[in-house]
Amino acid sequence: MTKVSLDDPVNYWNRELSWVEFDRRVLSEAKDKSIPLLERLKFLSISASNLDEFFMIRVASLKDMDNAGFKKPDISGMTPREQLKALSVATHELVTEQYNIYKKLAAELKKAGITILKPTDSLTTGQKEFVDRFFEDYVYPVLTPMAVDSSRPFPLIRNKTLNIGALVSNKTDNKKEIEFVTVQVPGVLPRMVEIPGTKNGRILIPLECVIARNFGRLFLNYDILSTCVFRIMRNADLEIDEDEAEDLLKEIEKQVKKRQWGEAIRLEVENEVDPRLLDRLKSELMIKKDEIYDIDGPLDLTFLMKLYGIDGMDGYRAVENEPNPVVELPESEIIFDSIRKGDILVHHPYQSFEPVVRFVRTASKDPKVLAIKQTLYRVSGNSPIIAALADAAENGKQVTVLVELKARFDEENNIVWAKKLEQAGCHVIYGLVGLKTHSKITLVVRMEEDGIRRYVHLGTGNYNDSTAKRYTDVGLFTCKESYGEDATALFNMLSGYSEPATWNRLSVAPLWLKDRFLYLIGRETEHALVGRSAHIIAKMNSLCDPDIIRALYEASNAGVKIELIVRGICCLKVGIPGVSENITVRSIVGDYLEHSRIFYFENNKKPEFYCGSADWMPRNLERRVEVLFPVEEEALKNKLKHILDTELRDTVKAHILTEDGTYVKHSKSGKKINSQEQFYAEAVAEVRKAGLKDKEADVAVTRRFIPEEHK
Repeated sequence: MTKVSLDDPVNYWNRELSWVEFDRRVLSEAKDKSIPLLERLKFLSISASNLDEFFMIRVASLKDMDNAGFKKPDISGMTPREQLKALSVATHELVTEQYNIYKKLAAELKKAGITILKPTDSLTTGQKEFVDRFFEDYVYPVLTPMAVDSSRPFPLIRNKTLNIGALVSNKTDNKKEIEFVTVQVPGVLPRMVEIPGTKNGRILIPLECVIARNFGRLFLNYDILSTCVFRIMRNADLEIDEDEAEDLLKEIEKQVKKRQWGEAIRLEVENEVDPRLLDRLKSELMIKKDEIYDIDGPLDLTFLMKLYGIDGMDGYRAVENEPNPVVELPESEIIFDSIRKGDILVHHPYQSFEPVVRFVRTASKDPKVLAIKQTLYRVSGNSPIIAALADAAENGKQVTVLVELKARFDEENNIVWAKKLEQAGCHVIYGLVGLKTHSKITLVVRMEEDGIRRYVHLGTGNYNDSTAKRYTDVGLFTCKESYGEDATALFNMLSGYSEPATWNRLSVAPLWLKDRFLYLIGRETEHALVGRSAHIIAKMNSLCDPDIIRALYEASNAGVKIELIVRGICCLKVGIPGVSENITVRSIVGDYLEHSRIFYFENNKKPEFYCGSADWMPRNLERRVEVLFPVEEEALKNKLKHILDTELRDTVKAHILTEDGTYVKHSKSGKKINSQEQFYAEAVAEVRKAGLKDKEADVAVTRRFIPEEHK
């Protein structure tokens, strides 16, 4: 039998095309008729938002590489140019599917009593009067019509904004020369305008339709020959030379401002656009034919996220349930006393994020606490953790905070928080040169009767109290000395030049973590080769690191059973003879965004469990500061195993990767298992058993709500 080369590109899926498959899975939830109507609209909005970011970062990056003449193929054997061609086909198909779904959902919305008007829909006399009056009173004063001629160049069109372009001719010009004009649809006004006084349900008209109807009011001396709503996507991938930047904070502030004016990489236009108008846009924006998307419906479906909250439609939304208290961390007890009783594992959002906030807030006020150290990647807009850290510094604690300024699309937010913390007296680190600090760790140093004790919180998710209600993550509270020593060593490494020779418990990227994973996978391979028990279960957001995938292929070929739960990108192929016959991959897309990273290695019936901040991607393992931590107490290991086993049994939200690279919904008959609903039901039952909270709702869980982004 010929040995299969694990380096052969045929054994790998392309990363970007795999992402498109992920967004299809998000979009598939919008087609699921068992989900309330507004929830389905929300999933459609999420898929559109995902696609926008994908273009601004991933497609933009490929264009940069292609423009620079970069021809090195990726692990699937595709050059940047080949990837761009394949992605153009895939994303055009995806957009067509989005709008086919939108039409169906809009029809269902109309049956529910809400009509979204199309540009071609006619209005009654009363409706026309209202729309024109609304334009005159609220829209017209905000607009800035822009003409283009020899003295007025083509205006800079901002990234992701809606605009209306038009071809016009001067009424007094005998030559009837055609000119181009444009106006930006103001984002400060509601996208959907409700027309009052309708008897049969509610009628919404898009703001761009209001403007288009009154376009002649903006150019009184011109005939309007044709109009078109358009929207462009620009390259938003920041280029920061950290070695040359004297002040990283100021450099990032400057680069963020440039994001609005990057190279145009995608143009959306209303279908049936005047070819002359389209040619003008193509020429001015330097857009290629395959970068144009003809849209059969309202541009920018992210507006559906705001429509989700429309009043009077509670019956079309899911019931929202609150996260449950953590039984081991009662509010009646000082949190440090609770942690000293033993390690505590929390599972968000089924269990509340409040203890994490309380951990920092209590430390900020506790006179015994000497120091607080924390890494922050993404935080909420009104973060209680930031407030607690500032209070701690003002209370005389030694506070050190690493605020990652390079967290994509959170740069401006993090700059604000970094300045606020500095003003409060905290020592603020702006991340490390060439690396993003993505780890989630908090260290509290406390003086107690028997000396210094270090309390540590380690997590898989950000210290963001807002997203913690929508993302599934796990976190560990511990005061074991081995974890405390490692936490101290990590922060010393981040703030200075101290690099520990060894670690007690933690594995840290970019220096040690990848080797640790390869060792753990290799150990399972060795067990299998000599007939010992070997099994890997790994749950993460993305899998595309070539070295990790090769190690998994080798383990599979040795007989290791490998079960992967990968929400997003997966470059590994299943079912390849002699390569991946023992590997299965599933993706769970549900009400919550699956964000936790949990790893199980059977180790010849001596199982080891790890959690951390890193996915199996080159960027996480080689270009970021990440932390992997073991979970050692038997009860907590059982809890993690239960999480993994339950997700492997999910028959409702699980999508299974097939040999051709597509994903299919789980088809198992019998009892339906929705892992997310089961976890919430179990959290409710645990609280009831402890008598901490009286729940009126039945343990059987109604649908909660969908995260704002599945990324």
